[in-house]
Amino acid sequence: MAEIKDPENTIVMETTKGKVVIALMPDLAPGHVARIKELTREGAYDGVVFHRVIADFMAQTGDVQYGKKGSETFSPGRAGMGGSSKPDLKAEFSAVPHVRGTCSMARSQNPNSANSQFFICFTDAPWLNKQYTVWGQVIEGMEVIDQVKKGEPVADPDSIVSMKVAADIAA
Repeated sequence: MAEIKDPENTIVMETTKGKVVIALMPDLAPGHVARIKELTREGAYDGVVFHRVIADFMAQTGDVQYGKKGSETFSPGRAGMGGSSKPDLKAEFSAVPHVRGTCSMARSQNPNSANSQFFICFTDAPWLNKQYTVWGQVIEGMEVIDQVKKGEPVADPDSIVSMKVAADIAA
């Protein structure tokens, strides 16, 4: 496993394809990192599908409202249209580039509309730079993300089985 230097700022995401480890960037996007950790600790991401996966671009997930398998509000046709019950976040754009393994928040046309959805870049996506909030980087498991079923929407999508803050995982 990748060396986890800061367990409080590392996410371990088990997917239907395998394990992914993400180093969070609290200095870069403190509000977004706090939200990701808050939703993770609530179990909000457990069972959420990868609803929009575009080859050579990115895999999007995190719709805890309509994209969570087994929940009362799960709606495959609406996955990608929801968020959490928490308020939207103010943009925390930075000069950190969108490269392979970058974790960034999804949003609508409104720059301050990020809520719970996020995406992981398969490849460099410079056109997203300074327009979306980067909050993490995959440090292990990009080969797992590469295997996530593609589609817009995805038929029988892969999902996050569980997502935990590394500090909360018993040794």
